[in-house]
Amino acid sequence: MTRRWTFSPRLLLVVLAGGALVALVLAVASPPERIVLGPALLAHVSGMLAGYGAAVMLILMSRSPAIEHGVGSDRLARWHSRMGPVIIGLAVVHAVTAVQAWAGIRGTGLVAATQEVLGWPGLLAAALGLILLVVVGLGSLRWLRRRLPYEHWHLFHLLTYLAVALGFTHQLAGPNLAGNRAAQLGWSLLYAYAFAMVIRYRLLQPLHQLWRHRLKVEHIVRESGDVVSIVMSGAHLDELRAEPGQFFRWRFLTRTTWPASYPFSLSAPPTNDRLRITIKALGLGTRLLHDLHPGTVALAEGPYGALTERRRRHRRVLLIAGGVGITPMRVLFETLDLPGEDLTLIYRAPNEEAVVFREELDEIAARKGARVIYLIGASDEPENLLNAYTLRGMVGPLRDYDIYLCAPPRLAGRLRESLLHTGHSRRQLHEEQFTF
Repeated sequence: MTRRWTFSPRLLLVVLAGGALVALVLAVASPPERIVLGPALLAHVSGMLAGYGAAVMLILMSRSPAIEHGVGSDRLARWHSRMGPVIIGLAVVHAVTAVQAWAGIRGTGLVAATQEVLGWPGLLAAALGLILLVVVGLGSLRWLRRRLPYEHWHLFHLLTYLAVALGFTHQLAGPNLAGNRAAQLGWSLLYAYAFAMVIRYRLLQPLHQLWRHRLKVEHIVRESGDVVSIVMSGAHLDELRAEPGQFFRWRFLTRTTWPASYPFSLSAPPTNDRLRITIKALGLGTRLLHDLHPGTVALAEGPYGALTERRRRHRRVLLIAGGVGITPMRVLFETLDLPGEDLTLIYRAPNEEAVVFREELDEIAARKGARVIYLIGASDEPENLLNAYTLRGMVGPLRDYDIYLCAPPRLAGRLRESLLHTGHSRRQLHEEQFTF
């Protein structure tokens, strides 16, 4: 299989930092008036960095394969959650300090200065865009997001695109870019590229895949009381170049399920005409997916993710799964080309009913000579503890292993902290965290 060219996290951060430096130079050097320390300087700097950051966020979340496969969806999501509030804060600071600076120049109050500023070309649209950004930011606060169904939050979050578009004209007309044809052209190209990436990979690519591959639900298998596997058939699926450990964002086109897409990993090796995913009922939306009927059309975006064999650096591999996190681990367990004694899967589940794929896992282990260890029961029982010390007791020294992890946040967090605390490299641990 030909490997795609991808950005490494470090290279991407260097490129983005270089762009931020250019935006900062434009903020300080391009205004016609002499810049002095005060509200005007802060308005210039915060405005340019907010505008640049908004374009960057569009690019990072465009689902471009070069970024997704190199950096990983979980890392991109963390960057998004950290950068988003910073960009919104910069936009608010820009608006407040710009009004303060204009009030100082005009010798008027803030209310009068605000009314005058909003009368300038493009400023009313930019103000509306800022309001939308703040509303989306508030809606993304953890305590509020937990109270919103994923489907509603997802649709609500799409307002970000409108907010960014509304502010673009104001950026071109601002004192940092106005009159500077080269800077205006470069800024326009940045935004054109960002929106083109979004349209290309979040709209056109899924529609093309829907037409080309014609994925439909073939049948549904009940794996446990709250877990089902959905087997889909289609055409030319090898062209997707999906790798074991990757996931797609799935949208099933029924009256009740079409508005939302969900990230689900493949739970069986992909073939030319079939894909399988496995879903645990975690909310209203995922419960509805349990009742899909054969023939339902599936729109698949992807593949995404970097939890693949490409991350291997050591001669041995330890796969650790918790709950429904077994889905990508089950595929890697079957497909990793390793001598059996160098491959171990540890599967943590609260009870026997929660274990899925047991027959498949035992068959794979027997065929390959690999080892599968089931930890069943309460997590506080000594025999079920998972940390760096208990892992060493199960498989020996961890320095020889790449460790792949897919588990609920609490279990993954404890294990990650234990491994890092005991001196294991972050590069040795491979994981992607899916949170709705």
